[in-house]
Amino acid sequence: MKRPWNIIDSPVYSLATYNQSGFNMNICTYVTVISLKPKIYCLAIDPNTHTFTNIKKENRFVLQLLNIDNISIVRTLGKKSGENYDKEKYLMKKDLITKWNNYDVLKNTNATVELILKKHYKNIGDHDLFTFDIGKFKTYNENNILTFQDLINNKIIL
Repeated sequence: MKRPWNIIDSPVYSLATYNQSGFNMNICTYVTVISLKPKIYCLAIDPNTHTFTNIKKENRFVLQLLNIDNISIVRTLGKKSGENYDKEKYLMKKDLITKWNNYDVLKNTNATVELILKKHYKNIGDHDLFTFDIGKFKTYNENNILTFQDLINNKIIL
């Protein structure tokens, strides 16, 4: 029997963070909308990551709702740290990057959402909790969303 938090099959996202030298992307499954008016997203970020370092220095990011076609990059984005692996170089070499509103983002995602840092909450278990206001957004496709169950089925998460 599944654990209670794995009963609902949640979508998989990638958070693109930016700094002066380029971008980094990770995998996020701890993502939810916590307010409708105004629309506010909440994300849990591991403090031992390059993503966390970038969030502490900048205030605008892009949340990307992944498509099943993006599954081949999940291991690299989720299991390698941008602290010691150049994800930008990897993604550019594979021709997986495009521009959206002057941001470097992944190709073939279901949606992109500009996030504007609202507040950082510390000491929430093994992740830190952040809230974000919504800037621009775009939905490209409502089908074939990459889900947590897809990661289990493909033995990316055991």
